[in-house]
Amino acid sequence: MISSSTSYPEPAADVVRKTLVSRIGTENQWRCPVDEDAGARQRGNILVSRWTRNDTQALEVVNPGSAAHHCIAMNLKCTSLTFSHAGRTLVRGRVTAGALQITAPGVACRATFESPGDVLHLFVSQQVLGECFEDTFGRPHAGDIRIDDPRLVRDPALERLGQALAVSQSDDAALGKVFTDSVSLAIVSRVIARHFTVSERQTREASALPAWRLSRAVEFVEAHLAEPIGLADIANSTGLTRMHFASQFRRATGMRPHEYLLRRRIDHAQKLLRETKYNVLDVALSCGFRSQAHFTTVFKRIVGDTPYCWRTKANVDR
Repeated sequence: MISSSTSYPEPAADVVRKTLVSRIGTENQWRCPVDEDAGARQRGNILVSRWTRNDTQALEVVNPGSAAHHCIAMNLKCTSLTFSHAGRTLVRGRVTAGALQITAPGVACRATFESPGDVLHLFVSQQVLGECFEDTFGRPHAGDIRIDDPRLVRDPALERLGQALAVSQSDDAALGKVFTDSVSLAIVSRVIARHFTVSERQTREASALPAWRLSRAVEFVEAHLAEPIGLADIANSTGLTRMHFASQFRRATGMRPHEYLLRRRIDHAQKLLRETKYNVLDVALSCGFRSQAHFTTVFKRIVGDTPYCWRTKANVDR
């Protein structure tokens, strides 16, 4: 999952004029819009419907998946269920309000509701996905869009949009429809922005530092433990910029370069404290620390004891 604090481009206002959205209907069958939406389905519009049940008895429902529409399902209240996507169980237990899940066309789903449930479904055509992508990123998407990530999404902004859509009431049919159009398209646009922003970021971060570059970085650190080296120095030894080196190093080792450098210096300090008679200040300076106070602070954070106390205990144990 993505952090809700991430900002995404707001959907352009003119997308509302391009695509129409039908009224919210009540589903008689799970994930199946009512028959009166057939015309809207043929025109390639967004279909919005709602699945609600108040029965406390367990109910199993199955849907083979829409042939041409993505289904965006948003849970409107807490419920307990078992949910399977393409034969794989994704949820077994309690699901909070606001949880959102996306199913690509042609993917079968099955659910067993074990408590009352209330779910909003948006059935989104390829035309709408393409328009929202172009309005969000300023360029058309190459080929069809297929969002095939069944994991639950939790996004406060999407939750607020879904709740607003679910409780909207208006005596003016035209005004109500404009509101439904706008909110539904805002939901789709944010889903598109989240999906492709996260995908691109994961692609950029996917590669770890190759073994030969990692070896160069380790050798450089070992050779300069006593010197005031920085991130740029280590990155230069591998032939990468600071930004690329830092992200790939963390991917490969699980820690930031600075943290790795500190730990190697502390390892070296422990060796000097155990095998030599250098005082604590000399050990600190020999390991690249500019002051005894800084050395002591870092040493205690990593080892759990001050250098003096650690040396005393090490000598007793030896």
